[in-house]
Amino acid sequence: MNNRTSDKPVEYCGVFGVYGHRDAAWLTYLGLYSLQHRGQESAGIVTSKKGDMYSYKGMGLVSKIFKPSVLNGLEGKLAIGHVRYSTTGSNLNENSQPLLVSTARGNVAIGHNGNLVNANRLRAELEKRGSIFQTSVDSEIILHFMAQSLANSNLDALIDGLRMVKGAFSLVVHWKDQIIGVRDPYGFRPLSLGKIDNAFVLASESCALDIIGAEFIRDVEPGELVVLDKNGVKSHHPFAKPDRLASCVFEHVYFARPDSNVFGDSVHAVRKKFGRMLAKEHPADADMVIPVPDSGTSAALGFAEESGIPYDIGFVRNHYIGRTFIQPTQEMRNAATTLKLNPLRSSIKGKRLVVVDDSIVRGTTSRSRIKLLREAGASEIHMRISCPPHKYPCYFGIDFPSSKELLAKNHSIEEIAKFLGADTIGYLSCEGMLNSLSQNPENYCTACFTGEYPVKIKAPVGKLLIERRMKKIVIQG
Repeated sequence: MNNRTSDKPVEYCGVFGVYGHRDAAWLTYLGLYSLQHRGQESAGIVTSKKGDMYSYKGMGLVSKIFKPSVLNGLEGKLAIGHVRYSTTGSNLNENSQPLLVSTARGNVAIGHNGNLVNANRLRAELEKRGSIFQTSVDSEIILHFMAQSLANSNLDALIDGLRMVKGAFSLVVHWKDQIIGVRDPYGFRPLSLGKIDNAFVLASESCALDIIGAEFIRDVEPGELVVLDKNGVKSHHPFAKPDRLASCVFEHVYFARPDSNVFGDSVHAVRKKFGRMLAKEHPADADMVIPVPDSGTSAALGFAEESGIPYDIGFVRNHYIGRTFIQPTQEMRNAATTLKLNPLRSSIKGKRLVVVDDSIVRGTTSRSRIKLLREAGASEIHMRISCPPHKYPCYFGIDFPSSKELLAKNHSIEEIAKFLGADTIGYLSCEGMLNSLSQNPENYCTACFTGEYPVKIKAPVGKLLIERRMKKIVIQG
């Protein structure tokens, strides 16, 4: 089995926007700080004041990039921000977002959470027509189509550009006098609308509204475009309705913070339901239930409550280590994994453990954690996973594009348990997962579990295709 890559998938990005607040840059900084779990490679903020636009971007964590002197220089009452992991486009500073460009329509900035499945084809078409790209980010395609639109208004030009792309997108767009938020018609990625004082706020997750004291108003609807300007909030529905919705269920399984409200549900409450259902579907005779922190914690609480097995702490997390999977290279992921969790030997020695984790994608990190528990004296280890087995690639913003990387695609449950070193393993069923959510089960994308894609995929699709073409250019001297 492949032992070269880490367990977890990688999600795309987090976006944030503010209209009409004197501290727009500072609020955006705090919002991005609370969305740091959605991307640790780079971050950026764009603001505007009296038609002038200010941008600052950098590689690394939000706290490292934005010092007080930087934030004080980002003037204006309008701002958008972005934290990024390179699902599409390599981890280079020029690929940091928001992208800010100058067009005949004026300056415009864009921040994107998602993945466009027709980006490679559209980029090739634009290049044949003479377009020159400055990045390898798929979001830049939208800007090119918008700039080439013959529409009279900036809003209609943006809509023209968005109608060309397919896939997952939750966007924040910044003109000099407007902030725009938009979700793709399928609703793959979340986007929340809030209000603080007389200002309006957009955020990938509601936890980013909480941190600045903003009131959560509602989710931006799938296929909805909201304009924030001097007139308040105006809603548009410019896209044809698809046959179905496709909210990413993995936001609830792993991506979102437990203190967020996503797709109409409390993430923490949903994860507890996952754990309860998991205990019903895969009971275990054990002495204690322990989570793999932090995303396994809520499900472990649910499992313990349903099973009656005591909940306890089995791992102590080093909170100065970020989410392991978000590290951009495998060497860095391996190093971070060994630093991240330490077993609490006094609690687990001689105990039969139920170890609850949110997911297993590649299996290598889970294998190393089980080894740590064995070495710490656990007598039995029963792995319980609060989602179904990952068997298919995702093309909508999760970085496991090849079935060859997916442990459950090529191995039986018994083989997986043996590889991990667990006595038993049990996965939550797809039915049990979907029944724990408040929406119609048909409104969620479960393609990574079932192989049923809501958008038709035409090969080739992959995050490195654009980079491979760009690598043909070598600049010296």
